Amino acid sequence: MAARRPDPDSSLAVRVAPLALALPGAVEEDAWTGLRWRVRGRTFAHVLALHHADAASRLGVTDGRVVTVVRLRCVGPERAALAAIGPPYLPGDDDEVLSVVLDDATDWAEISELVTESWRVLAPARLVRELDARPP
Repeated sequence: MAARRPDPDSSLAVRVAPLALALPGAVEEDAWTGLRWRVRGRTFAHVLALHHADAASRLGVTDGRVVTVVRLRCVGPERAALAAIGPPYLPGDDDEVLSVVLDDATDWAEISELVTESWRVLAPARLVRELDARPP
């Protein structure tokens, strides 16, 4: 029997929610683990906890604590630049995924920008135009 995945820190997940739900067509739902936000059935943000073994190997976490991340769509030079920085940015298992560690040091303005850019990767053009037409 597989070990149960740890739950992400709910206080961090609720900070991502308003950023994601402010985007046209965004919906929130429970995921196989954690919470995710989708546009037209495609996930653009997913808050989850890393398995301890994954956290230990990728971040050097050896004390067994839960590490909460948000997985996002991130493409092109921006993804390459962020992945090259290393933690809190972790490249995903495909060329369009980037995870960002969420904790007390999180730059929430940066997370807001990354969530919006992730949404832009997946949203239909009509919804992108709707967002772009909003006053700043």
